[in-house]
Amino acid sequence: MSNPEAGRLSEILARPATRRDFLSRASALSLAIPAVGAALTSCAPNGTERADSGTAAAGGAAGAPPPASQGSLLHHNSDSRLDSAVLKGGHATATSATPEATARAAETRYHRFDPVLPPLPPGNRLQLHFRAREAPIRVSDDLVVAGWTFDGDIPGPIVHCRVGDTVEFTLTNESDIPHSMDFHSAQIDPKVAFRSVIKGQSVSYTFKPKWAGIFMYHCGTAPVLMHIGSGMYGAIVVSPREPLAPAKEFVLVQGEYYLGDTVNGARAFDFQKMLSTVPDFVAFNGRPNQYIREPLRVRVGDRVRFWVASAGPQHPCSFHVVGEQFDTVYLGAPPGSPIRGVQTFAVPAGGGMCFELLCDIPGEFPFVNHAFGHGQKGAIGILSVEG
Repeated sequence: MSNPEAGRLSEILARPATRRDFLSRASALSLAIPAVGAALTSCAPNGTERADSGTAAAGGAAGAPPPASQGSLLHHNSDSRLDSAVLKGGHATATSATPEATARAAETRYHRFDPVLPPLPPGNRLQLHFRAREAPIRVSDDLVVAGWTFDGDIPGPIVHCRVGDTVEFTLTNESDIPHSMDFHSAQIDPKVAFRSVIKGQSVSYTFKPKWAGIFMYHCGTAPVLMHIGSGMYGAIVVSPREPLAPAKEFVLVQGEYYLGDTVNGARAFDFQKMLSTVPDFVAFNGRPNQYIREPLRVRVGDRVRFWVASAGPQHPCSFHVVGEQFDTVYLGAPPGSPIRGVQTFAVPAGGGMCFELLCDIPGEFPFVNHAFGHGQKGAIGILSVEG
């Protein structure tokens, strides 16, 4: 990075010791724990679909039997206890450094991730078609990572809808590794909707968000730690039907980087290092320190609304604005459950919260993960309030 502090971000504060017993159980844990949320049992045992509160389909109408070509899914899918979808069989790798994720890494250009909340779609229906693909992502002037992505970026696209809108979602897998999609905002049978698909196949489902807030989405294929840790996450903001007060609205998705060796100019995400839970970087919207270099800009008198999600995969975000206090933090779905006069509030991994403040004095106000080991590793930016 061009920032003089950038050298600190690349320091590895601790390296994990070998833990053979723990790692020998990691694959089983990656299946057992996500199965509690049913995110990993991604196909019904008989290969057919069943009705639920939403609708779901894979490459065709709901209820249709899978094509014969899906027979290989029985081995490679994440509901198989013989296969973790990454660490065994044809996907035997503990890093993200696939040929596609490292191809032409040196030519990859940096771009700032736009934190502004996108506008609501017209009407009450939102159609989304994401593609799971591997790609090199430049996250600073001097660092390219071997990403597993939704639509070629880390994080994936920021989605915005209202409570009760119909979200029609399709995921097409363009990767050799199986992938899936788990929307935390959906109420739907995860065995059907959140199942994995192999390269060239798609899964589709429909849901209507019941609650307002910011919700994480992520790949739910085993091991979930590897897929989230390699960049397969993002956020959907669900606005209440009755609009909140006018504000400058920003979306911050915190993520962690656990990096291994450089392959063809790209640093790979490393599964064993993820198990250590000691990240090399922590970033808002995928790029450490990006909002130090290019601050968020508002004016005196503006109300600012931060939609903050922590994608983890391990750590919370203790969100704080230096020199300010939040006049409102919503503990649940906005506009309900507000608390007032808050200095810092922790957003858990896999969670999201809405923070508001009134910018009544000019200045440059750092916003930061106040767990400062993570703030110093890149989870920090500047809110510039101009008079």
